[in-house]
Amino acid sequence: MVKLKVKVGPKGQIIIPKPLREAYNIKEGGNVLIEPREEGILIRKIMKEDELFRWLKDRRKKLGAKLGKLGDLAQSYLEMEFEEE
Repeated sequence: MVKLKVKVGPKGQIIIPKPLREAYNIKEGGNVLIEPREEGILIRKIMKEDELFRWLKDRRKKLGAKLGKLGDLAQSYLEMEFEEE
């Protein structure tokens, strides 16, 4: 795992190095999620809607189509459906 040292600016801003922005497709004006963790801060890319739907469709195929239509998700226990295997 590569570790990069970055400087924190006067307003608490950091710059994500270009190789990481390119690797995770983080664009200027885009958004990321920041999650506090015990060991530090996690910065995550936010999936676009089309990426999210593609991931859900792939996940549904992997689960063997246990779910009905997308509207049926409200009646499902998502924790059980999306457990890591």
